[in-house]
Amino acid sequence: MKTLEQRIVELEERVAFQDETIEILNDEMKLHQLRFAKMQRQLELLAEKIKESQNGSMMHPSQEPPPPHY
Repeated sequence: MKTLEQRIVELEERVAFQDETIEILNDEMKLHQLRFAKMQRQLELLAEKIKESQNGSMMHPSQEPPPPHY
């Protein structure tokens, strides 16, 4: 049977490993949150541009004049 000291050392090693893993996962989560926020903002800007273009600044294709080379 393992001694109490050996068991305590093993538990301390596990805790240290878990702390390191949690820290790594936390850093990754922060990075993903930043990327997600950036993509969300880009999507909002794209939606605004599409909405603006649909509010009359573009003609229906059948109403557009032919290109100059015709």
